[in-house]
Amino acid sequence: MPGGAAPILVWFRQDLRLDDNPAFAAAAATGRPVVPVYILDDLAPERWRLGGASRWWLHHSLAALGETLAGHALALVLRAGEATAVLPALAEETCAAGVYWNRCYEPCAVRRDAALKSSLRRAGAEARSFNAALLAEPWEARTVSGGPFRVYTPFQKALRARLGNDPPESFQAPAGVAAPDRWPASDRLADWKLLPETPDWAGGLRAAWRPGSGGAATRLAEFLDGPLAGYAHRRDRCDLSATSALSAHLHWGEIGPRRIWQAVHERAAWEGASERGADKFLSELIWREFAHHLLFHYPGLPEANWHARFDAFPWRRDPAGLAAWQRGLTGYPMVDAGMRQLWETGWMHNRARMIAASFLVKHLLIHWRQGEAWFWDTLVDADLANNAAGWQWVAGSGADAAPYFRIFNPMLQGRKHDPEGAYVRRFVPELAKLPARWIHAPWEAPEAALAACGVALGRTYPHPVVDHAVARERALAAYKSMPQA
Repeated sequence: MPGGAAPILVWFRQDLRLDDNPAFAAAAATGRPVVPVYILDDLAPERWRLGGASRWWLHHSLAALGETLAGHALALVLRAGEATAVLPALAEETCAAGVYWNRCYEPCAVRRDAALKSSLRRAGAEARSFNAALLAEPWEARTVSGGPFRVYTPFQKALRARLGNDPPESFQAPAGVAAPDRWPASDRLADWKLLPETPDWAGGLRAAWRPGSGGAATRLAEFLDGPLAGYAHRRDRCDLSATSALSAHLHWGEIGPRRIWQAVHERAAWEGASERGADKFLSELIWREFAHHLLFHYPGLPEANWHARFDAFPWRRDPAGLAAWQRGLTGYPMVDAGMRQLWETGWMHNRARMIAASFLVKHLLIHWRQGEAWFWDTLVDADLANNAAGWQWVAGSGADAAPYFRIFNPMLQGRKHDPEGAYVRRFVPELAKLPARWIHAPWEAPEAALAACGVALGRTYPHPVVDHAVARERALAAYKSMPQA
């Protein structure tokens, strides 16, 4: 930039860390000054712009990244606007020799990044992109016939074979990174107003999460020391802290899959008891890769049924049912506990996600896109690939999806995955005094037992919005009405 060596701009997006960050490491290796930049660019269609929970997380993650950069005598330059205009202008302003970034895989980001590379190179700046988000690029895994995978199991086998016993290793942040003589102007993070104000609904999020690479490292360490060993047989228990809770950190790139893969492998190597848990956890990490593989090759996944025959499915318009589901007032305690956990903490246990999603699309026959949109706004780990692939999987319309006629029974799911009712008691406190035998189906309890526990169905807790048996038969009839494959 004027008055010093031409810098390299490092454009941060969903890679908010310095460790295991290929773009940052490559920029540092040039020996040129490094100017980190984040651009608040809601380039996505309005439906997929950052939701409220994501904006909350982003604020705190950027603050944490700024602190980490300060420890390297670097600053995080914040700019708002369309990246296609802001980034070339900043490159010109700083006389940048190049712009480096790590790839994103959402369809609009792929198109934008390709256009940016062309415009930057025409202007004489080097433009380089890297992979920080995935174990393998979406285009690298191919079927025998050369096409993209459509089924998870062969995709998993192919990816494991590709990674072999020596997957790419993660690396530490480079030391001694050069800083520019003068820093370009930056927005103030507070001025972006990413945090809720009136009302401030983020109290539960603040209690549950520590955004940033430090929080991600702590979560991983806690998982390795605790839940990993029993992950294979305890991961579906909603009443236990038996999962990694790393999904939001992964989405925002505060930790990368290489670091997680490497750490889990190392732990399993010297702690044989966790080997089965490690293998199952890594298969879930590969599901994340599969979702990104699908989104890259089928960019319409968030909007359109992957199986086109579901275009004829007779979805219902039910605003009251949708509102009851969103608020956790369906009258089915396991569904309501999951939805209230989501609202309170910005996250929901994966088994509870499946139960709640199945209820919306099969008990209420409400289109999966309605649920997808609600999750997008309320999840701190809202990820376009995972969200779309997950909802279509539950709905039966997606790749390698659960059969539509597999309809979860919310009561049985609760008894299996929350056997003593601890999960329901935490998030549906009006039922807290009910014995475990009735907590997942309070309408089965005698009136005297309900009264003794302070429960008045229809007043303190709602009656079920739909009868399970009736809803099941209605869903099966709707499924049979479609053209069959």
